[in-house]
Amino acid sequence: MKRLFIPGMLIVVFALELPLWAGLGSKDTMYVGGTLTAIKQETEGRSSTDDEKVWTFIYKGGKLAIPYDRMNSLEYGQKAGRRVGLAIAASPVALLSKKRKHYLTINFLDENDKQQAAVFELGKDVVRTSLSALEARSGRKIEYQDEEARKSSKGN
Repeated sequence: MKRLFIPGMLIVVFALELPLWAGLGSKDTMYVGGTLTAIKQETEGRSSTDDEKVWTFIYKGGKLAIPYDRMNSLEYGQKAGRRVGLAIAASPVALLSKKRKHYLTINFLDENDKQQAAVFELGKDVVRTSLSALEARSGRKIEYQDEEARKSSKGN
């Protein structure tokens, strides 16, 4: 019985650790908040810059399309946080690792010429391509919250 206790406990600890490491997928986008009432906060989906006229956020139950020519400002920033919690018990290295969150704010005029703002968290694999495409297609320069965000978005 004692021989099974330790391996069993390790399995439980690692199983509990997985949700702590889970988060936004590297290719996903999440609506964090803003002035849009049609989308609930923390709604996950996918964003796309494939269309030459509109940036789209596709989520379960709907789609948000923002025309590039209606965008009046774009801002990018990051937030770095430590991975803590039960992960400490299973993996002390977790204390040394950081998880970066990438935030994009889009200010735009809706179809009624009303000013809107939307904040999105971008997965790490879509940050550079999204920012480059948004800047090129909207004709607006990205405003960076700090120098670290600027470096990270350029791949330096």
